[in-house]
Amino acid sequence: MWEIVRAGGWMMGPIILFSIIAVAIILERLWTLQDRRVLPPDLTKRVWQLVEGNQVTDQVIAALAQNSPLGKVLAAGLANRHRSREALMERLEDAGRHVVHELERFLNTLGTIAGVAPLLGLLGTVGGIIKAFNAINSGGMGDPRMLSGGIAQALVTTAAGLCVAIPALIGYRYLRGRVDRIVIEIEKDAISLADALESVQPSARTGTP
Repeated sequence: MWEIVRAGGWMMGPIILFSIIAVAIILERLWTLQDRRVLPPDLTKRVWQLVEGNQVTDQVIAALAQNSPLGKVLAAGLANRHRSREALMERLEDAGRHVVHELERFLNTLGTIAGVAPLLGLLGTVGGIIKAFNAINSGGMGDPRMLSGGIAQALVTTAAGLCVAIPALIGYRYLRGRVDRIVIEIEKDAISLADALESVQPSARTGTP
């Protein structure tokens, strides 16, 4: 393995570094974006019960905000439950934007790695070809050993770049799809919360933002 890395030249350094970062991001996001951590199955039901029982307090809202990304959005809705429908929706949308930003953390980096890794491989390929031509210009046409270094660098860096880019792209697309699904579920629950608050506490709404 070390011989292969050496054959790829100095360009293998950034490619290996990108591979480590990509694996770390994929593992971290897979752990963080688990449904049980992002969309606790019984959380929405418990919130409905608190609203119907008029048991919403500042302590409950604070604990809910620390529960999960879904909890943060629902907590924002409960904290503004006495405001008008329009003001409530604005607060929910603002909280949702912050949650989406957290869910998408590191995904842009992963997408960048998926795009840059094959370019680094291509750059290494160009460097290997230049190295081979320099060997030819130095009179190494009759000695295959003088050409083998440049050819090896060209092939190894291309393969290494693709080996990093393909899994990174697959991971990026999968995680992006998971985030989109989570966001849709959070939006549904947020709208349901707004409807529930409007029906349970109609008299509490003053119409002021």
